[in-house]
Amino acid sequence: MFAGKLVFSQLMDHLPWKTFGRIVTRYGGDHRVRGFNCAHQFRCMAFAQLTYRDSLRDTVICLRAQSAKLYHMGLGASVAKSTLADANELRDWRIYAEFAQHLMRHARTLYAGDPLDVDLQSTVYALDSTTIDLCLSLFAWAPFRSTKAAIKLHTLIDLRGNIPSFIHISDGKLHDVNILDQLLIEPGAFYVMDRGYVDFERLHKLHRAGAFFVTRAKSNMNALRRYSRKVDRSTGLICDQDIVLNVYYSKSSYPDALRRIRYHTPEGKTLVFLTNNFDLPALTIAQLYRCRWQVELFFKWIKQHLHIKSFFGISENAVKTQVWIAVSTYVLVAIVRKRLQLQVSLYEILQILSLNLFETTPLNQLLTLSNPHDMQIDNANQLNLFAF
Repeated sequence: MFAGKLVFSQLMDHLPWKTFGRIVTRYGGDHRVRGFNCAHQFRCMAFAQLTYRDSLRDTVICLRAQSAKLYHMGLGASVAKSTLADANELRDWRIYAEFAQHLMRHARTLYAGDPLDVDLQSTVYALDSTTIDLCLSLFAWAPFRSTKAAIKLHTLIDLRGNIPSFIHISDGKLHDVNILDQLLIEPGAFYVMDRGYVDFERLHKLHRAGAFFVTRAKSNMNALRRYSRKVDRSTGLICDQDIVLNVYYSKSSYPDALRRIRYHTPEGKTLVFLTNNFDLPALTIAQLYRCRWQVELFFKWIKQHLHIKSFFGISENAVKTQVWIAVSTYVLVAIVRKRLQLQVSLYEILQILSLNLFETTPLNQLLTLSNPHDMQIDNANQLNLFAF
């Protein structure tokens, strides 16, 4: 008697497997592979992410406990730990990176109509990085400090939906500002970043490309004021000025005028913003910079709810494979949330899925059984990027 698809299979059906197959073929991922192919590897690693497994052994034991259902999960026969470990070590991580990027592009189209926290029609990106500490004796390929290894996730997120549009994984030594050289600049878009990205030569490239940036000025910046606009001090604004840089090398790198806005936050801090946009109200610029916090929430969210702070393998290929499949899992759940028009948060969806992957309840029914307003989350520190 047909009992319906497993919840895990229903979730995997939302993935574009034909696209995945083309990417695997491009990199030769299934060359001379008889049984456990790249699709099986992706499903196993996604299962580990969705059920919060701590290791490959843990993942394989859980799958073996449901051996009668593996065929219906798309895995075929049972999975050996050594087979999964070898796949993570040897199969090109770029397969999963390119697939994750395809999912990110698709998710951004689904969330393109979502409102921003500011009244602005342009695309707004937030750029930042997060560091994941590693053991130097095991991860010698990722040097960071004399006694520590680390990798960095450099991430550009689209603030409409908080969907990553660009991710680069590097060792811990790569300075954040170098990532500006790898971005494909979108004319007319806003790039919001902290003062660690202040490099006037690179910022001028953004300006020449027709994009706008919003960042914070460094405390030792030397500039001449050319013009001051009136501001309403009751809103927290202190000044709104047109300036030019006054140091030879900085001025040579950025010869055009900049806009400097000084703002006093409700928390009592005074912030100085730099931008190349002279049209938006000064208060909107301050609000845009406040939106940058969404990328910090994104990093905290994925570290809390996805398995990327410890790794199943120690090679560079295994680590990058695990991170990119984790990103794919995050974006997949975001896509399902939008396609099914769910009102529950991403956190709630993951909690429900983690307990019901082997059930045969229709996915839409499973995720809409509970009223999100009635659900109480015991841990007040949990972060909900998709809460309404």
